[in-house]
Amino acid sequence: MIPRGLLISAPASGSGKTTLMLGLLSALRAQGIAVQPFKSGPDYIDPAFHTAASGRASFNLDSWSMDRARIEGLVGNAEGTDLILSEGSMGLFDGVAVSGASGNGASADIAAHMGWPVVLVLDASGAAQSVAATALGFSQMRPDVTLAGVVLNRVASVRHETLIRVGMDQVGITVFGALPRRKEIEMPERHLGLVQAGEQENLPTILLDVAAFVTAHVDIPALIAAAAGTLQDAPPPARVIPPGQRIALAQDDAFAFVYPHLLAGWRAAGATILPFSPLADEAPDDTADVCWLPGGYPELHAGRLAVANRFRSGLQAFVRTRPVHGECGGYMAMGAGLVDKDGTRHQMAGLLGLETSFGQRKMHLGYRQADLHAGIPGHPASAKLRGHEFHYATILSEPDAPLAKITDSNDVLVPETGSVKHYDGGGVATGTFFHMIAETS
Repeated sequence: MIPRGLLISAPASGSGKTTLMLGLLSALRAQGIAVQPFKSGPDYIDPAFHTAASGRASFNLDSWSMDRARIEGLVGNAEGTDLILSEGSMGLFDGVAVSGASGNGASADIAAHMGWPVVLVLDASGAAQSVAATALGFSQMRPDVTLAGVVLNRVASVRHETLIRVGMDQVGITVFGALPRRKEIEMPERHLGLVQAGEQENLPTILLDVAAFVTAHVDIPALIAAAAGTLQDAPPPARVIPPGQRIALAQDDAFAFVYPHLLAGWRAAGATILPFSPLADEAPDDTADVCWLPGGYPELHAGRLAVANRFRSGLQAFVRTRPVHGECGGYMAMGAGLVDKDGTRHQMAGLLGLETSFGQRKMHLGYRQADLHAGIPGHPASAKLRGHEFHYATILSEPDAPLAKITDSNDVLVPETGSVKHYDGGGVATGTFFHMIAETS
């Protein structure tokens, strides 16, 4: 049986969704309540925090990249738990203009599909009764989305809270709680969002603190009582094709962005994952039949990667006879060089001729569809993949053959084609700036 669920959302990014989500997960776990977390949208940082707070792997649900069967199969991970909590991305109704696999990527799509009522986190700073007008509009925007109630955030005083509650009473919207302003509870951020969970040395203390904060100011039993859901039994998980049977996977602070559903799918298909750390100057396991370099923050560790001679020579030996694939940060690390934000060029692995720079930051953000010209591990030439791109790097040189025709969510060509280079010993190096989420059906 699939338990009831709630979707934690907001009118916009920065409203306090993650604070409420982590506080609830940590508090409920301490009470012995098993909660299955999910993340709406293509985010690879929040799920790691969810996992730390709940003790369970968190999975992404994305309506632009995933069809309904794949989404329902992932929700099947909640079987045997007591409650589902899914954290939205951006604003509740924010998505792209053209629908994809099963929607436009908005968190509202997931709420409607699964029948999960929405708990709306409202930043109450600078307004009082007018906050109720925002909540009312959100409650009426889509008839297939139910607003369970709201949690007020950044409330200045008891008087401020009272005035907001007056407005909410007038429009009949439940207030589950009011979080006072508290700057120190907010998570540190970086240009791609939150600092990674693995980089937070005091994460257990932070989670205990946020659990106490949310418990003191939110009516958690009332919130749980509002949970609902339409899915009773989930279909089997959709098949995920692994890139190989023995996968050497780079895993450390420079290479940490792997979607949890892909790792779970690879293991379910019988693949063995062999992690190694480029930052510790480790080479890929020589018994692997493929090497996968995920995204992350290579630009923050470019100096260490440049002197990681064992990693570089091991990767160069590996690619002569076997495939190596990189996504975003992994793609940049496979290139010839990377220029950091201070203008210093660092030598990379040299599997591809790619040169990238963070000297002049430019945001590249959005959904991507790739029509492969050449195969990548697990997917042949002509396969169509859906994914997401988010980085600030600029391409200085991309001399190798293009890997794919890449379009955005509006089917407009984007210039970041990725690269492919074949080696005489039978190996091949491939890389893209986008993170694969699913193959199209």
